[in-house]
Amino acid sequence: MAAERIILGVDPGTVIMGYGLLKINGAKPNFMAMGIIELGKLTDPYLRLKRIYDRITGIIEEFLPDEMAIEAPFFGKNVQSMLKLGRAQGVAIAAALARDLPITEYAPRRIKQSITGSGDASKEQVAEMLQRLLHIPQDSMLPALDATDGLAAALCHYYQTSNPLASGNRVLRNWSDFVKNNPNRIRDPYKKR
Repeated sequence: MAAERIILGVDPGTVIMGYGLLKINGAKPNFMAMGIIELGKLTDPYLRLKRIYDRITGIIEEFLPDEMAIEAPFFGKNVQSMLKLGRAQGVAIAAALARDLPITEYAPRRIKQSITGSGDASKEQVAEMLQRLLHIPQDSMLPALDATDGLAAALCHYYQTSNPLASGNRVLRNWSDFVKNNPNRIRDPYKKR
Protein backbone atom coordinates (compact mmCIF):
# COMPACT_ATOMS: atom_id res chain seq x y z
CA MET A 1 0.00 0.00 0.00
CA ALA A 2 1.45 3.34 -1.08
CA ALA A 3 2.23 5.86 1.65
CA GLU A 4 0.60 8.58 -0.44
CA ARG A 5 -2.48 7.91 -2.53
CA ILE A 6 -5.68 9.55 -3.71
CA ILE A 7 -9.05 7.84 -3.38
CA LEU A 8 -12.07 8.84 -5.47
CA GLY A 9 -15.41 7.97 -3.89
CA VAL A 10 -18.60 7.92 -5.96
CA ASP A 11 -22.26 7.87 -4.92
CA PRO A 12 -24.08 6.83 -8.11
CA GLY A 13 -27.31 8.53 -9.07
CA THR A 14 -29.47 9.15 -12.10
CA VAL A 15 -30.46 12.73 -11.18
CA ILE A 16 -27.51 13.71 -8.97
CA MET A 17 -24.26 11.77 -8.69
CA GLY A 18 -21.93 12.66 -5.82
CA TYR A 19 -18.19 12.34 -5.63
CA GLY A 20 -15.45 13.06 -3.11
CA LEU A 21 -11.68 12.81 -3.05
CA LEU A 22 -9.28 12.05 -0.22
CA LYS A 23 -5.52 12.36 -0.24
CA ILE A 24 -3.87 9.87 2.06
CA ASN A 25 -0.50 10.90 3.51
CA GLY A 26 0.90 8.00 5.47
CA ALA A 27 -1.88 7.08 7.87
CA LYS A 28 -3.83 10.35 7.64
CA PRO A 29 -6.76 10.97 5.28
CA ASN A 30 -7.10 14.58 4.10
CA PHE A 31 -10.09 16.16 2.38
CA MET A 32 -9.32 17.26 -1.18
CA ALA A 33 -12.61 17.99 -2.91
CA MET A 34 -16.20 16.94 -3.32
CA GLY A 35 -18.98 17.80 -5.70
CA ILE A 36 -21.97 16.65 -7.65
CA ILE A 37 -22.78 15.84 -11.24
CA GLU A 38 -26.22 17.24 -11.99
CA LEU A 39 -28.20 15.17 -14.47
CA GLY A 40 -31.80 16.27 -13.86
CA LYS A 41 -31.99 18.69 -16.78
CA LEU A 42 -31.15 15.97 -19.29
CA THR A 43 -34.31 14.13 -20.34
CA ASP A 44 -32.59 11.57 -22.59
CA PRO A 45 -31.35 8.73 -20.34
CA TYR A 46 -28.47 7.96 -22.71
CA LEU A 47 -27.24 11.55 -22.60
CA ARG A 48 -27.25 11.25 -18.80
CA LEU A 49 -24.99 8.21 -19.07
CA LYS A 50 -22.67 10.08 -21.43
CA ARG A 51 -22.52 13.02 -18.99
CA ILE A 52 -21.61 10.64 -16.16
CA TYR A 53 -18.84 9.06 -18.23
CA ASP A 54 -17.47 12.42 -19.35
CA ARG A 55 -17.52 13.98 -15.87
CA ILE A 56 -16.02 10.97 -14.07
CA THR A 57 -13.31 10.85 -16.75
CA GLY A 58 -12.67 14.59 -16.24
CA ILE A 59 -12.44 14.18 -12.45
CA ILE A 60 -9.97 11.31 -12.91
CA GLU A 61 -7.85 13.36 -15.30
CA GLU A 62 -7.91 16.41 -12.99
CA PHE A 63 -7.15 14.72 -9.65
CA LEU A 64 -5.33 11.55 -10.80
CA PRO A 65 -6.75 9.19 -8.15
CA ASP A 66 -5.05 5.87 -7.49
CA GLU A 67 -8.26 3.95 -6.81
CA MET A 68 -12.04 4.34 -6.77
CA ALA A 69 -14.61 3.33 -4.18
CA ILE A 70 -18.23 3.26 -5.29
CA GLU A 71 -21.46 2.73 -3.41
CA ALA A 72 -23.40 -0.36 -4.49
CA PRO A 73 -26.98 0.22 -5.62
CA PHE A 74 -29.54 -0.11 -2.85
CA PHE A 75 -31.97 -2.94 -3.54
CA GLY A 76 -35.36 -1.25 -3.41
CA LYS A 77 -38.80 -2.30 -4.55
CA ASN A 78 -38.82 -0.32 -7.80
CA VAL A 79 -37.12 -2.46 -10.43
CA GLN A 80 -36.97 0.34 -13.03
CA SER A 81 -35.17 2.66 -10.60
CA MET A 82 -32.76 -0.14 -9.76
CA LEU A 83 -31.95 -0.71 -13.45
CA LYS A 84 -31.35 3.01 -14.04
CA LEU A 85 -29.12 3.25 -10.98
CA GLY A 86 -27.19 0.16 -12.06
CA ARG A 87 -26.55 1.73 -15.45
CA ALA A 88 -25.27 4.93 -13.83
CA GLN A 89 -22.98 2.93 -11.58
CA GLY A 90 -21.78 0.83 -14.52
CA VAL A 91 -20.87 3.89 -16.57
CA ALA A 92 -18.91 5.39 -13.65
CA ILE A 93 -17.09 2.06 -13.26
CA ALA A 94 -16.37 1.94 -17.01
CA ALA A 95 -14.82 5.43 -16.85
CA ALA A 96 -12.52 4.26 -14.04
CA LEU A 97 -11.66 1.01 -15.83
CA ALA A 98 -10.75 2.97 -18.97
CA ARG A 99 -8.12 4.75 -16.81
CA ASP A 100 -6.93 1.50 -15.17
CA LEU A 101 -8.19 2.45 -11.70
CA PRO A 102 -8.80 -0.37 -9.23
CA ILE A 103 -12.44 -0.29 -8.08
CA THR A 104 -14.02 -1.45 -4.84
CA GLU A 105 -17.76 -1.52 -4.24
CA TYR A 106 -19.31 -1.03 -0.79
CA ALA A 107 -22.85 -1.55 0.44
CA PRO A 108 -24.57 1.62 1.67
CA ARG A 109 -24.90 0.20 5.21
CA ARG A 110 -21.17 -0.66 5.28
CA ILE A 111 -20.27 2.91 4.32
CA LYS A 112 -22.56 4.44 6.94
CA GLN A 113 -21.31 2.06 9.60
CA SER A 114 -17.66 2.80 8.88
CA ILE A 115 -18.24 6.57 9.14
CA THR A 116 -20.79 6.82 11.98
CA GLY A 117 -20.73 3.43 13.68
CA SER A 118 -24.34 2.79 12.61
CA GLY A 119 -25.55 1.28 9.34
CA ASP A 120 -28.86 3.08 9.87
CA ALA A 121 -27.35 6.59 10.05
CA SER A 122 -29.01 9.35 8.05
CA LYS A 123 -27.28 11.23 5.24
CA GLU A 124 -27.13 14.26 7.55
CA GLN A 125 -25.38 12.26 10.27
CA VAL A 126 -22.84 10.96 7.75
CA ALA A 127 -22.17 14.52 6.49
CA GLU A 128 -21.75 15.86 10.01
CA MET A 129 -19.36 13.09 10.99
CA LEU A 130 -17.30 13.58 7.82
CA GLN A 131 -17.03 17.29 8.55
CA ARG A 132 -15.67 16.51 12.02
CA LEU A 133 -13.38 13.64 11.06
CA LEU A 134 -11.81 15.41 8.07
CA HIS A 135 -11.94 18.97 9.47
CA ILE A 136 -13.88 20.21 6.44
CA PRO A 137 -14.55 23.97 6.57
CA GLN A 138 -18.23 24.88 6.65
CA ASP A 139 -17.94 26.80 3.36
CA SER A 140 -16.74 23.60 1.63
CA MET A 141 -19.85 21.67 2.68
CA LEU A 142 -22.42 21.38 -0.11
CA PRO A 143 -26.21 21.38 0.36
CA ALA A 144 -26.47 18.24 -1.82
CA LEU A 145 -25.74 15.29 0.48
CA ASP A 146 -24.81 13.16 -2.52
CA ALA A 147 -21.38 14.84 -2.43
CA THR A 148 -20.75 13.78 1.17
CA ASP A 149 -22.03 10.30 0.32
CA GLY A 150 -19.32 10.08 -2.35
CA LEU A 151 -16.73 11.30 0.14
CA ALA A 152 -18.02 8.73 2.65
CA ALA A 153 -17.36 5.94 0.11
CA ALA A 154 -13.76 7.16 -0.20
CA LEU A 155 -13.25 7.30 3.59
CA CYS A 156 -14.86 3.88 4.03
CA HIS A 157 -12.39 2.50 1.47
CA TYR A 158 -9.49 4.11 3.33
CA TYR A 159 -10.64 2.53 6.59
CA GLN A 160 -11.13 -0.89 4.97
CA THR A 161 -7.75 -0.92 3.20
CA SER A 162 -5.74 0.47 6.09
CA ASN A 163 -7.11 -2.06 8.61
CA PRO A 164 -4.67 -4.99 8.81
CA LEU A 165 -7.52 -7.37 9.72
CA ALA A 166 -9.50 -6.36 6.63
CA SER A 167 -6.74 -7.04 4.14
CA GLY A 168 -4.45 -9.86 3.15
CA ASN A 169 -5.15 -13.41 4.14
CA ARG A 170 -6.98 -12.46 7.34
CA VAL A 171 -10.26 -11.72 5.55
CA LEU A 172 -12.89 -14.18 6.69
CA ARG A 173 -15.07 -14.98 3.68
CA ASN A 174 -16.94 -17.97 5.13
CA TRP A 175 -16.99 -20.48 7.97
CA SER A 176 -14.18 -22.52 6.39
CA ASP A 177 -11.90 -19.47 6.58
CA PHE A 178 -12.91 -18.95 10.21
CA VAL A 179 -12.13 -22.56 11.13
CA LYS A 180 -8.80 -22.46 9.28
CA ASN A 181 -7.74 -19.19 10.96
CA ASN A 182 -9.07 -20.05 14.45
CA PRO A 183 -8.39 -23.74 15.18
CA ASN A 184 -8.13 -23.07 18.93
CA ARG A 185 -11.71 -21.73 19.02
CA ILE A 186 -13.32 -24.85 17.57
CA ARG A 187 -14.67 -27.44 19.99
CA ASP A 188 -15.95 -30.90 19.31
CA PRO A 189 -19.46 -31.01 20.82
CA TYR A 190 -19.13 -34.76 21.45
CA LYS A 191 -15.81 -34.56 23.25
CA LYS A 192 -15.97 -34.48 27.04
CA ARG A 193 -14.37 -31.44 28.65
